[in-house]
Amino acid sequence: MTVRASRWPAVQVPDLSLPEFLLRAADDRSDAPAVIDAASGRTLTYGELRRDVRRCAVGLRRRGMRRGDVLAIVAPNSPEWLVACLGAMAAGAAVSGINPLYTADEIAPQLRDHGARYLLTIPPFVPLVRAAAAGRDLDVMVLGAAEGATAFADVLADGELPDGLVDPATDLALLPYSSGTTGLAKGVMLTHRAMVTNVEQMQTLMALTPDDRSIAAAPFFHAVGLVVVAGVALRAGGTIVTLPRFEVDTYLGAIAQHRVTVAVVVPPIILAMARHPAVAHHDLSSLRVLGSGAAPLGAELQQECADRAGCPVGQGYGMTEAVAAIALFDPSVPVVPGSVGVLLPGVEARIVDIMTGGDLGAGETGELLVRGPNLMTGYLNNDEATAATIDQDGWLHTGDLARFDDAGNLFVDDRLKELVKVKGLQVAPAELEAVLRTHPAVADAAVIPVPDERAGERPKAVVVAAGAVTSAEIVAFVAERVAPHKRITEVAFVDAVPVSPSGKILRRLLVAQERAGALPAAERAPERAVAAP
Repeated sequence: MTVRASRWPAVQVPDLSLPEFLLRAADDRSDAPAVIDAASGRTLTYGELRRDVRRCAVGLRRRGMRRGDVLAIVAPNSPEWLVACLGAMAAGAAVSGINPLYTADEIAPQLRDHGARYLLTIPPFVPLVRAAAAGRDLDVMVLGAAEGATAFADVLADGELPDGLVDPATDLALLPYSSGTTGLAKGVMLTHRAMVTNVEQMQTLMALTPDDRSIAAAPFFHAVGLVVVAGVALRAGGTIVTLPRFEVDTYLGAIAQHRVTVAVVVPPIILAMARHPAVAHHDLSSLRVLGSGAAPLGAELQQECADRAGCPVGQGYGMTEAVAAIALFDPSVPVVPGSVGVLLPGVEARIVDIMTGGDLGAGETGELLVRGPNLMTGYLNNDEATAATIDQDGWLHTGDLARFDDAGNLFVDDRLKELVKVKGLQVAPAELEAVLRTHPAVADAAVIPVPDERAGERPKAVVVAAGAVTSAEIVAFVAERVAPHKRITEVAFVDAVPVSPSGKILRRLLVAQERAGALPAAERAPERAVAAP
């Protein structure tokens, strides 16, 4: 067995709940800003944040919240999101964030699965969450005021919290939902200990200081926003600048106004920072580092963004099943373009052949397996899916195709289940998407498989044009840069590539549209562009 270990030793993890761990900075930095709402400028200091988290926990306990309960949050980013999240955890409950753009039909399965008795939202969403609850007994709290809901401000209460409400090693802190490697979204059970561990692992590499300011453009219901951005910033005693939603000018303006030093975002934002004209009108000189995660980022776009932003752009890799991060770039050394970084402290990895399960060496691509103290305890109410994801030896099967170089840098080529198979040869959509985005007239792109009578499948490009370009020009551009079996055979032009809130391309949606004939008519490339490999 070929096991790769991190170059750093395992982190020392204190026996604390996540709220206790993240709010330790309040001991020495009570008057320092912890969270700033970019929309209003409203600020919570560390002392105020710790006070409000405690008052939230006391108030929720008085409303009947007990150890093992679940608080669902359906709301955009705000300081109160963090107060409610950490307050519920301090009260002994787990938190389950839900995308505020979901419909009632999309929210309902998550509420049913974890059985949340408490929910926090904003006034416009009260009818939505009531419809999703379908008559269930749900204590709805609201940031503001709305009929049929309790104002969150009225929940906060002074008083004492009983000791021993949380066992960090076994009690759940977070219940995010993930599709994992297959199937419908499942509740990922993350303990306080696993979350504290992952924050400490990331801080080892990120090395944030109290002087750092991190912008929370990624939503808090996602691991990038809540753990990578907010968690590490609070652990370091730094400041979080929250955005309720991403808009290019608002985002850039917040960086300039609040002198943001660290931004961890998803590839679509990296693309905007590399090419959007608004970048030229904002002072981004405070940025010392940009991080990208949640989806693949091509090396050329990575460097293009770094050149324009004037700071290093590094990548990270993770899964909800590992809290947030498995690998991160090391900002103390030059960035390796295209790499998602190196293994975090205490994390082990293997690369195995997808057919035989045998271990592969450096430079060879196979499925990535990881093991470490930051893994989930399993999927909620789904032992079968848990067993299919984490084997008896504790290895998490990521479903991602990856490779290590001789120096231990990790490169993730694509999702195993999203490969295009051309005459039995594997084609990674992310690789072709990276090539397509280097074309000056391509603003964004996705690649999906389409049936081919002779080859089984061929890759099709779905392109957002940034200028005048024909499908034939795109086909020729790609053909010059890839092996024959990887050549694009069709191009469809669309107004936008659909992505999830975390920035992942929704290829399955595009495949469904293709099968339904809903994508624009595409031109087939000349036969010479699809020569057999």
